[in-house]
Amino acid sequence: MPDLDGQIALVTGSSRGIGAAIATRFAAAAAAVVVHGRDPDAVAAVAAQIGKAGGRAFAAVADLTQYDQVVAMRTAIEEHLGPVSIVVANAGGNPVRPGPIEEISEAGWRASVDSNLTATFFTVKAFLPGMKERGRGTIIAMSSAAARRPTAASPAAYAAAKAGIELLVKQVAIQAGPFGIRANCLAPETIMTERNQEQIPAVIQDQLRENHPVRRLGTPEDVAQAALFLASDRSSWISGVTVDVAGGSVLV
Repeated sequence: MPDLDGQIALVTGSSRGIGAAIATRFAAAAAAVVVHGRDPDAVAAVAAQIGKAGGRAFAAVADLTQYDQVVAMRTAIEEHLGPVSIVVANAGGNPVRPGPIEEISEAGWRASVDSNLTATFFTVKAFLPGMKERGRGTIIAMSSAAARRPTAASPAAYAAAKAGIELLVKQVAIQAGPFGIRANCLAPETIMTERNQEQIPAVIQDQLRENHPVRRLGTPEDVAQAALFLASDRSSWISGVTVDVAGGSVLV
């Protein structure tokens, strides 16, 4: 297993689902992990689980669409753990149901962009300067198969925001590479988080499996393992790329 010993990793949106799996996997690889979310109880629960398993975790609560809260979170992390060397900008979501573009409300569009693209931008903006000063750092952002393979049923605002994240990561890779910083993106397809297990009927899950050359749906652990590789020195010459964690369903 790649060793993250001595590193401090922030995983945004890690109070459940994919983010929690990434935080747990990083802690198992000996990183000190910052578990982040907006629900204090959910954040504390994941941090406690990591601690119970012998890992080191710090709970952080912040609204990533508010830059002052991101900066305050960074200050708290540095006071309790030290400077962050790995940032996984995982927080996001799809607040707008799929439908015709002209039917997307202004509020829905802004919510999609803010919770995904803006939150990622603010996170990078807050932590990148310190990484540059120290001459080392790794940034991993979260895109989606929706941005990689648009369809008529794609949630357009969400897909556009995720596509923006991919381009933002490329810009970070170009600009920050000379400072010893790598930036990459993960783009999961259907991941069977607890929420998806509850919300997607079994018959639909069966249909979705048939859309993947690898005949199964993804798990949070699939994404966590990919994130661990990109965070470790085993990927030390990989930067500016988007890795599809999609069972072969996205071929570009």
